Amino acid sequence: MENTPLYDALRAFAAARPLRMHMPGHKGRPLPAPELAGLSALDFTELPPTGDLFSGGDAIEAAEALWAKAFRMAHCLFLTGGATQGVQAALALACRPGDAVLLDRGSHRSAYNALALLDLRPVYLERPWLPQAGVTGPVSPQSVEQALKTRPDIKTVCITSPTYYGVLSDLPALAAVCRAHGAVLVVDGAHGAHLPFLGNFDLAAADLAVVSAHKTLPAPGQTALLFAGGGAAQTFPPQGGRCPGGADEGADSSSPHPPISPRFTQAELRWAASLTGSSSPSYVLMAALDVCRAYMEAEGAAAYRETAEQVAALRRHYPSLTEGDAPLDPARFVLRCPGGFAAQERLEALGVWPEMADAGHVVFIPTCADGPEQFARLRAALDTLTPGDCPPFPPPPPLPEAVLTPRQALFSPREHLPLARAEGRVCAQQIAPYPPGVPVVAPGERICKKSIAYLDEIGYNTREDIAVVPQSVCVS
Repeated sequence: MENTPLYDALRAFAAARPLRMHMPGHKGRPLPAPELAGLSALDFTELPPTGDLFSGGDAIEAAEALWAKAFRMAHCLFLTGGATQGVQAALALACRPGDAVLLDRGSHRSAYNALALLDLRPVYLERPWLPQAGVTGPVSPQSVEQALKTRPDIKTVCITSPTYYGVLSDLPALAAVCRAHGAVLVVDGAHGAHLPFLGNFDLAAADLAVVSAHKTLPAPGQTALLFAGGGAAQTFPPQGGRCPGGADEGADSSSPHPPISPRFTQAELRWAASLTGSSSPSYVLMAALDVCRAYMEAEGAAAYRETAEQVAALRRHYPSLTEGDAPLDPARFVLRCPGGFAAQERLEALGVWPEMADAGHVVFIPTCADGPEQFARLRAALDTLTPGDCPPFPPPPPLPEAVLTPRQALFSPREHLPLARAEGRVCAQQIAPYPPGVPVVAPGERICKKSIAYLDEIGYNTREDIAVVPQSVCVS
């Protein structure tokens, strides 16, 4: 593998057979399970030859710079705590305690937890409901514009793109709105790490963007990346456009719309991520990120283009979400199915494990690791189902009444009740079907009859009772 500075540095240090009188305790000896035996050789701690993630410099910073270049971003930081660590770091960097933040209601629960940890005041941004598709649509730049005009105190906007269903928002347009109002755009792009390798550089328009390498790229679990950008996507084709020559083709230094200077430095990324990240990050995971990027630039991008073509063929053959419904990730396949949960069970019985299902869809995440054999197995399994369009889905209920801030709710004493008996009580958790982890009721909101009915309708079930705030706290 070429151009892998961190991986090469770790291999070279291991080959020197140093006497490891430091952490970790395995001292580089093979781990007892055969599948894990080779990992310990590259599992180091912070030493001059291996570098320090939160101090910067040397091989780690060189590897991060290569990722930043691939994404057309100014800076990149390796994350070993998943996209959750990145979302919380980004909001810590963009906000101050007590700030109001315009938050996509379709945000992952990590963002809601960040509200409590950072004592932020959410102003929720509702997405348009697409009744025929049965999913929420893209975030509207017009709705963001209106919200920022109404609330000039909001200086951070946090949205998710793509969603679990692959719906893409127009990030360059949203970035332009945010900059016009002096607001920072934070994008949870956990499911979009592959998009630049398909020619979509829209994430580069964000001030801060988080992607999860393990969700859609060939990298281990908990590998993720935090980027600082700022307008670089203006030099590339519009949303969904393909930059045909791969990672390095398409840059235009003479563009009439040059990249905007980033608002955040590499040092600031390191500081923010250190707040919630381990002081001993996994060097195995960081080396895997280094190798993953080299693979994607060498041959993975071509493999992903083939996957996107396979997905396009699946969309033509089976009832599914398409570009006619909303702008979509070209590699995400969402089957329309009147009985999504039953279809998921049928597929799993056949040895095909989708990402998730709801009452009317089954979501699949094909990647560059899937070839003709995998798609043939998928088609054979899909042919045993009876997919089809579903009746129009009801939209989610109106947002519940906010009684407490997320911080007040999550850090209050709590009681536990069955959901059916929790009507009228203030929620002390996210009531969020997972996946996709989007709260129907957020911490601090009152649980109402409509929310309970909606959760019953979409098939939400939990073996655990719902955490609620004691009545005495709410009236004090």
